[in-house]
Amino acid sequence: MSSDVDLQDPGIGSDADSAAPAPENIALRGKNAADLPPAILLMGPTACGKTALAIELAERLGCEIISVDSAQIYRHMDIGTAKPDAAERSRVPHHLIDIIDPHESYSAARFRDDTLTLMREIVERGKIPLLAGGTMLYFKALTEGLNDLPEADPAMRLVIDTMAEDKGWPAVHADLARVDPESAARIQPNDAQRIQRALEIYYLSGKSMSALLAKPKYVYLPYRMIASALVPSNREWLHERIAQRFEVMLELGLIGELRKLRADYALEPTMPSMRAVGYRQVWGYLDGEYGLAALREKAVAATRQLAKRQLTWLRSMPDLVSFDCAQDDLIDRVIDHIRAKI
Repeated sequence: MSSDVDLQDPGIGSDADSAAPAPENIALRGKNAADLPPAILLMGPTACGKTALAIELAERLGCEIISVDSAQIYRHMDIGTAKPDAAERSRVPHHLIDIIDPHESYSAARFRDDTLTLMREIVERGKIPLLAGGTMLYFKALTEGLNDLPEADPAMRLVIDTMAEDKGWPAVHADLARVDPESAARIQPNDAQRIQRALEIYYLSGKSMSALLAKPKYVYLPYRMIASALVPSNREWLHERIAQRFEVMLELGLIGELRKLRADYALEPTMPSMRAVGYRQVWGYLDGEYGLAALREKAVAATRQLAKRQLTWLRSMPDLVSFDCAQDDLIDRVIDHIRAKI
């Protein structure tokens, strides 16, 4: 249904902390930002029309599109991710779509590395990188860098899960409060995912997540970033589009798509690909947990919540020019703005 998963939530503790120092772009030391090549960022909540606008921008301004989407990276997950179809992708080059299988994982750190390589190659071809999508954590990783946190460790996570099975997540949360009170204060006692991550970081590094997040970040981003966001002036307009789009996905065969994925891959509902909004709800439907009407209700409600989180992220991002995605002259207004900046 959507272009995103749990990566949207800034509370996940991978690279976001409101008290952390602002990152320094070392590419700007001794340089004028106007001398750097331009790169366009196009952000917005799910179902706001980013794909169509990105293709128009790319054709008119000479861009190549880099997808900033934590679900469109997966092969064979086409319908539920609203992935650009073959005709759309033939109009302009698209990158970071269909790069891994659904049972594999992809991180914000890998996204940053891949994107910086692609941006350099696009500029060398005489084109402008256009980064379009709704995974705000990926945008943040690119523009603000990543904290030096240890990678996820399956063995350590199993140890923490075993602790939780033995005494419950509130008790594990109390353990976290003793070693990392700042993180514990931000995390709810039953928030298993974030408790696990914070404790994992402490056990692997010997340092609290809050201490590691507070370290200064240094970013190398040798581009003049032109950031725009599509933000609906009327939330009901977006809600209606979300509901309509899910109906289209059902008509196109979303349920069958996931049924085939489950037959072809050894998937689990906890995998990042299967936590994507829409797929997560269809999984429950296929397991017989509820019927088709409840599936519609749950998927639409979850996508609305996703859009709300995305809009919250957008409000916190600096130097962002917003456009009402419900207006008829959206394409011309965005293109005029970006041309003036370029």
